[in-house]
Amino acid sequence: MAKKPYACGVGPAFEVIGGKWKAVILWELQLRPLRFGELRRVVEGISEKMLVQQLRELEADELVSRKVFHEVPPRVEYAATRLGASLNAALAPLADWGERLLKRRAGRQAA
Repeated sequence: MAKKPYACGVGPAFEVIGGKWKAVILWELQLRPLRFGELRRVVEGISEKMLVQQLRELEADELVSRKVFHEVPPRVEYAATRLGASLNAALAPLADWGERLLKRRAGRQAA
């Protein structure tokens, strides 16, 4: 696969977290590892198929780790890696900006 040319670091960053779900999934994994079912509950609106796909891509990009516990019943936990945690730190100001935008929009609708 040929590497895409980028004018700045925003391109490769958004290539890794682009789309509706990846940043949300990564954000939910910032505090502690979560099992698949827990992730499905906290990421509202995501289908099981999409969650599986997004987790695989995040794992391939080394942002999320998958740990399998060999027990009965089988248990799998997903956690943010160090690289994923550093991306979450970079996303925090963006999340703050989004919260301010939502409050601003709510204020305009109330007026």
